[in-house]
This record gives sequence, structure tokens and C-alpha cells, in this order.
Amino acid sequence: MSRDWSYSEVLKAVFPLLDGPDLTSCMLVCHQWRDIAKDDYLWKCICAKKWPSIFKRPPPALSYHKLFVSFSKPRRTQPLLPPKLSFNDLDFYFDIWSDDKLIFSESISGTTLRLGIKNPPPGISDVLKSHLDNPDYKMMMQVEPRFTIPLGRSVSVSVLVTRKDTDQIACILNKSMFDYVDGTAFRALAYDYLTFSPTHPFVSGIRAWVSLLFLANNSDSIIDVFGIEMDFCDAANSENEVLWLLDILDWK
Repeated sequence: MSRDWSYSEVLKAVFPLLDGPDLTSCMLVCHQWRDIAKDDYLWKCICAKKWPSIFKRPPPALSYHKLFVSFSKPRRTQPLLPPKLSFNDLDFYFDIWSDDKLIFSESISGTTLRLGIKNPPPGISDVLKSHLDNPDYKMMMQVEPRFTIPLGRSVSVSVLVTRKDTDQIACILNKSMFDYVDGTAFRALAYDYLTFSPTHPFVSGIRAWVSLLFLANNSDSIIDVFGIEMDFCDAANSENEVLWLLDILDWK
């Protein structure tokens, strides 16, 4: 070098060459490094590369260091607060039709639906056993007595839910068709899009799925239904998430 540089002058020459994460690390070395590295001019240069349009009309009193830190750090999943609703507050109503003839009608408490199928009957395929045992959150009920559905029929389902804490009712599915039968997974599936309260106008496109669970048999013409499953896997994959989702339905 043509002249003697002080230690701080060397840092001031090097720091502008660094990117944001490296400059952030430098701030942790010591007080002197921190004091030099926190110069907002350095962060302005870094932000200019990352968001050049913000310099066409910079916000008032903008700290470029704060801007970088706020929008460059990894997102953390925010833990859900405890839901205001519980399965003890809920009752579900399932109605299933075959060619407009009612073939199944049952009301079931939320606690029972939450517990699922504890003692499935014999004759369940290994594929369905694996599905029932996987950790994905789902609500299930056992059908007693079992019923059969001839293949080729139009089969639909409606599901209503009531809440005891407010004496209100909401619709989850309304005459939705089981238009997909997965013979290898031994499930028939129907879905409908949930209707949410007007206080949540931007929540949409979330489906409720209902599956008929059937036994393996030697018949190619009927399915032998032993259980019903419901989930909201588009958006909710835990008990708390399901309860938050149900809470914002369009309750009447």
C-alpha cells in the first residue's frame, strides 16, 4: 500500500465488498467491528442490489439494516395458539344417498370422530391398513352395521356440523358425489369446497374430503363399506389446525 492504513480504515474498505449474511456475522465479532458494520450506508448498498426499486421512492425514516434483517432471515413457522373450539363442542351429521335413495344416516359426536377406528374388521387390505396407520391427521368413524353399494351407481354425501357452545350449524359437504373409486387403495372419495364466514373474505379454495373405506372382497360389482373418513388435507394436518379451520366456517 502507498500509505499506512489504520485498522478501522481497513475494515471500512473491506466491509463494502461483503454480502448481507457475511456483514451480519462481522457485527458479532467485537464492538469495533459492530460499530463499523452497522453503518447504514453499507446496508443501503446491499439493499440496492437486492431491491433496487425501493430507491426510486424510499420510505421515510427507513433503516436499511432493519429492512435487510426483516426480510432476509429465514421464515419460522409460527406456533398456533390454542383453538377456541374443541371436539367436545361438535356433533357431525353424515347422510349418504345412492341414486337419491338414502343408504346411510348417522349423527356422531366430535370426540368419537376424533378417536377414529380402533378395531377395524378383518378383511382390510394391506394398502388400507398402511393408510389408516400413517401419521397424517384424519377423522374416522366405523360404520355399524356395514352397508354395500353397487358399483356404477351415483353415490353422494352431505355433512353438517353443529357446535354446542354457540348453538350454530354449518355445512361441510352438500350432496357431493363419490366420483372417484380407488380400487387399489379401497377408498371412494368425494369433496366439496368449504364456505367460510364473511369475516374471512380472502380464505377460499380449501376442500373437505370424505372417503368411504371398504373391504377387500371377491366381487367386482359391489363395495362393502366399513368406515368413513374425513380430512382437510389442503390446509389442516393436525387437530388444532382442523379446529381453527372449523371455527371460521360460515356458521348459521
